[in-house]
Amino acid sequence: MNFTENLNYVLIKEKIMNSTLCIIVPCYNEEAALPYFLQEIRKVADNMSTTFQLDFEILFINDGSRDKTLQILRQAAQEDKRIRYISFARNFGKEAAMYAGFQNCTGDYAAVMDADMQDPPSLLPEMLEILHTQDYDSVATRRKNREGEPPIRSWF
Repeated sequence: MNFTENLNYVLIKEKIMNSTLCIIVPCYNEEAALPYFLQEIRKVADNMSTTFQLDFEILFINDGSRDKTLQILRQAAQEDKRIRYISFARNFGKEAAMYAGFQNCTGDYAAVMDADMQDPPSLLPEMLEILHTQDYDSVATRRKNREGEPPIRSWF
């Protein structure tokens, strides 16, 4: 780590120390993806908690899933105090799930992530660094490579 990187690390740590980052995760039929997402988000949360003294709230919004998503979320919430969930009686759509997440988020910072790992949790430290070292109020990710997807998706 060079001097500039070390200085950025110290400045970021001072700004976010004792803050809470809320990860809002809209879910619809994510039974297959949730075990992988939970493993990865826990690893990143543990690392960032140690590195930055940052607390985590992981808020899942079950958007009327018909598979075992809700059962997985219930179990995860029992095992990990950082995990909470809200469950809709029916599917209202991702935007409604995100809105519910923002309305119920208790963190100082919020990030929306898809459970299917399109937004890798491993990008969170870099996103937080950008938020605190550059002149931005929000940070988003965008896939550079859409290899294997239909051409129409690459157009958007």
